[in-house]
Amino acid sequence: MRLSRFDFPEGFLFGAATAAYQIEGTRHGGCGPCHWDTFAATAGNVVRGEDGAVACDHFHRWPADLDLVKAANMDAYRFSTSWARVMPDGRRVNPEGMAFYDRLVDGMLERGLKPFQTLYHWELPSALADLGGWTNQDVASWFADYAEAVTRVLGDRVASIATINEPWCVAWLSHFMGIHAPGHRDIRAAARAMHHVLLAHGTAVERLRGMGQKNLGIVLNFDHTEAASAALADQEAAAVWDGIFNRWFIEGITKKNYPSEVLTGLSSHMPEGWQDDMPLIGQKLDWLGVNYYTRHTIAANPRAAWPAIRDVPGSLPKTQMGWEIYPEGLEGFLTRMQRDYVGDLPIYVTENGMAHADVVEDGAVSDVIREDYLFAHLEATRRAIAQGANVKGFFYWSLPDNYERAEGYEKRFGLVHVDFHSLERKPKSSYHAFARALARNA
Repeated sequence: MRLSRFDFPEGFLFGAATAAYQIEGTRHGGCGPCHWDTFAATAGNVVRGEDGAVACDHFHRWPADLDLVKAANMDAYRFSTSWARVMPDGRRVNPEGMAFYDRLVDGMLERGLKPFQTLYHWELPSALADLGGWTNQDVASWFADYAEAVTRVLGDRVASIATINEPWCVAWLSHFMGIHAPGHRDIRAAARAMHHVLLAHGTAVERLRGMGQKNLGIVLNFDHTEAASAALADQEAAAVWDGIFNRWFIEGITKKNYPSEVLTGLSSHMPEGWQDDMPLIGQKLDWLGVNYYTRHTIAANPRAAWPAIRDVPGSLPKTQMGWEIYPEGLEGFLTRMQRDYVGDLPIYVTENGMAHADVVEDGAVSDVIREDYLFAHLEATRRAIAQGANVKGFFYWSLPDNYERAEGYEKRFGLVHVDFHSLERKPKSSYHAFARALARNA
């Protein structure tokens, strides 16, 4: 028998998550260009060269989308505000863009949904990208100005504010691996972005605390890491990857330092005097967001430059993204965060979900494999709570199929199917299964 809301502590929140650029569309509301527009316009970066110009047209269809959240018996909705919509030039407020989010938050409250806001889910205004973006130390003050402007309007009504979503993607995936915007493959740019993204977080937290804002957190992504063998070289390679992916950001915030295994490769490229920023970075959080999807098996790669590692294909079933399905990793991170880093601090699973090549047949979408994935990860969350992790909520990624960044519109993560020509929404069987599990009259 599958879990229901009654298998979790009283007050545990269930919801779905989205991101502005991936669902809203950028052609309306005075939205300015961002570095994702530029990245997508460059041949070879995104599947079929697709961008977020239309996405799911959530900008116009948000009332119906929020109705879907409510109809699924969810308690909360995680959304992001777009820096490029609120401040098209990165500096000055666009009243039309701010008014959109004002209406959106009111719409959530009218439906009894708790608004969980994320300030940055990767829409860096092009004007700031032209100045170096996350490689420029000034990004910290630019971001704090943006955070203050948004919070002055929305801060009295949102249930929580996350500063930044997945700093690893903002910095490493985008500046070292070149897979996301701005598409750099440069170790010096990566080292600076890895630090500046946390400096921006800390500067924004300090600014918002000064305004009296509470319930501030950050959303970090984690990827279960295993060594390919018991050989010392493979064990050391896995420790380096664990440091880059899983430990750099949480240790920067909670321990006010970075993993030594990673500084071995990055220290000579770090901003001068970076150590002086660590007290600002390490301010107290009110909660931590954990995003989790998969695991990686890592082996040493002695022929490579630092980090001398390579991925080893795993044997577990995989999602449409090619990611192994390993719910035990979520349990592991939730208990690891509680044990090693945050103690009794509230933790939310802010993203968990799977891509699958869904099809509409006879007017319906059957995605039983996604149902199994969802409930396996809910069970992993329940086990972590039983072991003492103070987990307060679970958000599925995502509500609708959407623009999946470098994957364009090809990979479908949603509980709700979207026809990207007509933009018609159609709840999948996973949506209905989740709604049944969350019903209060079960």
